[in-house]
Amino acid sequence: MKIDLALACDYALIDQFGKLSVMGIFEHIWVHHFPVVHQRLHLVLRLKGRRTELGEHRVRIRLVDENDSEIINGNGTVTFAEPPAGVTEVEAGTVLVFDVPLDHAGSYRFEIFIDDEQVAAVPLTVGVAPNSASSETAGSP
Repeated sequence: MKIDLALACDYALIDQFGKLSVMGIFEHIWVHHFPVVHQRLHLVLRLKGRRTELGEHRVRIRLVDENDSEIINGNGTVTFAEPPAGVTEVEAGTVLVFDVPLDHAGSYRFEIFIDDEQVAAVPLTVGVAPNSASSETAGSP
């Protein structure tokens, strides 16, 4: 079992045929002050496995900061069903939506575990947005 895709974005969906659509991929969040809640962060995961890995698997997600302090956690399961004849690799996608509380600037990461083994991490950095006067002086729009 492996994670083929893991990312944070503004919006994602999986249609009725399993096609994944993703908009606004990011790894950095600008805020005006702390504490703050970043609303509606979409965490996108696509898991792939072999036919021998059919069935139910435990999934655990943790958001931690640079001190490994846990901010969010969640558990669930993913089930790989029997694929059509001739298909040797199975996949399952999921979109998880979080309102993320942020208490300070710095590095954060979503840790993804499948069957108690960490298989991926999605990094995020959070900083205070530069004020308008600084941006204009530096030549930024």
